[in-house]
Amino acid sequence: MPQRACYLIVDGHSVIFGWPELRKLHERRSSLAREALLKRLRDYQDWTGVRVVLVFDGKGRKIDASSDPADVQVFYSRTGQTADAIIERLASKYAKRFELMVATSDSMEGETVEACGAEWISPEALRGILSSVRRN
Repeated sequence: MPQRACYLIVDGHSVIFGWPELRKLHERRSSLAREALLKRLRDYQDWTGVRVVLVFDGKGRKIDASSDPADVQVFYSRTGQTADAIIERLASKYAKRFELMVATSDSMEGETVEACGAEWISPEALRGILSSVRRN
């Protein structure tokens, strides 16, 4: 039986505010923190083959998705919608079809994605996973 594809969905701001070094970058300029997180996640995706989806709260009129097919997918929510809503929708739609892991510090969101069949990890657990892959 073929193995299911693996995806990591990351609540961007949850991780940025959960990692002190990214929080400091965010205080200087939010784009610096987003780019530093994106680089780490891109490296992880390249090293492991796990597809990564990064979701941020946005300010636009529509959901903005950017990336080329081989890159990390990045979503910004539209006005009036949260990143949590996008993450929960992705989990409910894809958890049965793919192996999903969601990184967030939001316990309500974590419980929701677990109920959908995805695994929930903390930003600190994500840091450990990324560090262990980097060392190997």
